[in-house]
Amino acid sequence: MNRTLLLPLAALISVAALSGCTRTSYAIQTNDARTIISDGKPKEAPTGLLEFTDANGVKQQINKSEVKQVTELPK
Repeated sequence: MNRTLLLPLAALISVAALSGCTRTSYAIQTNDARTIISDGKPKEAPTGLLEFTDANGVKQQINKSEVKQVTELPK
């Protein structure tokens, strides 16, 4: 295969593969009107806490009773 065609084809395949790996952000609205942005979907822990990674990459937990709503943010 021609080298001038091989390099752009490999770049295109790489970009297509990486675009499928983007994470979705979620907005967590609390009862006291705060909004927390999470990187990835929050998970419910057996202890009654909602575990998530915030927009700064720090792992956080919040009591599930303090959460009013969790919504997915559009990309």
